[in-house]
Amino acid sequence: MHAEILSPPMNGMLFGKGMIRPDGRTIHPVYLMQAKSPAESRGNWDFFKLVGVVPADQAYRPLNEGHCPLVAG
Repeated sequence: MHAEILSPPMNGMLFGKGMIRPDGRTIHPVYLMQAKSPAESRGNWDFFKLVGVVPADQAYRPLNEGHCPLVAG
């Protein structure tokens, strides 16, 4: 993670590990999922398979490019 992250780490049930930046944006890894075929599914709620993960620091626009008025230039 970059030094621009100020919040303590979070670990949510939905998105996993993340942080809140000074501009108020929550950043977390982004998961690329693919729907399973009926043959791949092993039961109820088994719909997707994980194809890839984009790390949080690569998944969102950098803080210095956001031009947020809450963050001093």
